[in-house]
Amino acid sequence: VQFVESGGGLVQPGGSLRLSCAASGFTFSSKAMSWYRQAPGKERELVAAISQFGINRYYSDSVKGRFTISRDNAKNTVNLQMNSLKLEATAVYCCNAGGQGGPVYYYWGQGTQVTVSS
Repeated sequence: VQFVESGGGLVQPGGSLRLSCAASGFTFSSKAMSWYRQAPGKERELVAAISQFGINRYYSDSVKGRFTISRDNAKNTVNLQMNSLKLEATAVYCCNAGGQGGPVYYYWGQGTQVTVSS
């Protein structure tokens, strides 16, 4: 199993970023997928999740209305469009298989750093 996240960077408050996660080593279309983030000194938290074919989506209250999760089962990728970014969005963002019940795999990729700063 492998997850490779990309798309992070430094952005000003109110800006946007689009994260992407390329997954391999399992049947991608059979699994819900999620984005998590971990800020310095804090526990990893679930940000958004999407069902196997994209019909159902979940967002944490802190990002609802500003973030959009999507997936491409042909490319084995899951994306996270982040708009109106706030300072508290600064974190390392990772993806994993699974939905609100938690990650399916113990393995995590390196993640991608998002820094929101003026």
